[in-house]
Amino acid sequence: MSVTAIVGANWGDEGKGKITDALAAEAKVVVRYQGGSNAGHTIINEYGKFSLHLLPSGVFHPHIINVIGPGVALNVADLMAELDALEARGVPKPELRISDRVQLVLPFHMLFDQLEEERLGARGFGSTRKGIAPFYADKYAKLGIQAGELADPVRLKERVESAVAAKNVLLTEWYRETPIETETLVEQLLKDGERLKPYLCDTTALLHEALERHERIVVEGQLGALRDPDHGIYPFSTSSSTLAGFAAVGAGLPPYSIDRVVAVVKAYSSCVGTGPFVTELHGEEAGELRARGGDAGEYGATTGRPRRVGWFDAVATRYGCRVQGATEAALTNLDVLGYLDEIPVCIGYRIDGEVTERFPVTALLDRAEPVYTVLPGWKENITDIRSFDDLPERAQAYVRMIEEQIGVPVRMISVGPKRDQMFRK
Repeated sequence: MSVTAIVGANWGDEGKGKITDALAAEAKVVVRYQGGSNAGHTIINEYGKFSLHLLPSGVFHPHIINVIGPGVALNVADLMAELDALEARGVPKPELRISDRVQLVLPFHMLFDQLEEERLGARGFGSTRKGIAPFYADKYAKLGIQAGELADPVRLKERVESAVAAKNVLLTEWYRETPIETETLVEQLLKDGERLKPYLCDTTALLHEALERHERIVVEGQLGALRDPDHGIYPFSTSSSTLAGFAAVGAGLPPYSIDRVVAVVKAYSSCVGTGPFVTELHGEEAGELRARGGDAGEYGATTGRPRRVGWFDAVATRYGCRVQGATEAALTNLDVLGYLDEIPVCIGYRIDGEVTERFPVTALLDRAEPVYTVLPGWKENITDIRSFDDLPERAQAYVRMIEEQIGVPVRMISVGPKRDQMFRK
């Protein structure tokens, strides 16, 4: 068996899309197993630059079966818009399969997400307002709607009425908004069911059959370890598990089938959204790093918001690799640091006067200060380099320092946004 999980070691925004795109070329199936359209994977190839939010990152390879697993929060309108966008830009129609067990993000999920963020104001969680938290709340309260239910109008109406009953009380009494019209919603869902019908199938059976044929499978996660609701910076987390361990559940695979976990790590730190960020930079220093980052600077693929940026955080990344169960790391954006004379690396946190190398709970993170070591910069453009041995010695030393700090070997290095600007170590 050969299943590779590609996951983030930090807050998300590590460059997972490019790594999945590269490793997908060697696979038969690529699976999205959690999250929704609240984050994106940026991919640059011969068709141009794309931000994928729901579609698996294998859609640019015609030989790949792309699967949306039951653990995903599926927004039908967003999915269809992505498919239409690919077609409009000349990308061949991908082979797409969607689990008939996947549950749907409904219009009222997005409405409640927006209303709650507005109510919280400055105390909000930085939601993308894509309805993800209300969706998962309904899923675990057994109020969700599965895609497989859209073909049964009678059952669908009963399920929608159950989901809407309490919500209309909240809307009218708490938020002072108009109630949800059940008939209108059911009508829209039946139309969505017709649009999804060509793609729906038992994806769990599909994946197990692929395993029996010894075909390579790649599972890709959304966001990163530090946004996990159990192991991350809760409550500034997402609402589904971002860990490789959840891939078996969210995709429908045996846990023992995942034998390779690639933790994607950026050569510096970045994140979109609120919450503690120990190495965060501000002012001109942050502005320059943000402007140089990636193909068009550090801005969120989904929100367009400027990413918060900071120096490499070995404490957070080591922890992220550990909870992901990483067997190796892929290092992205190494080229971005080529303008620096010196490069700080955070190797510890000072909390209440004591230094620790362990990643603590959120309450302690709020008081943490970074402890830095400083490495000399290489002051060279490395975007044309295609082997580790050809990197400047100081760039090699930086990579080795990261390996030593995180306890995981770096096997892939990206030195630019394009598909070919990457090599194996």
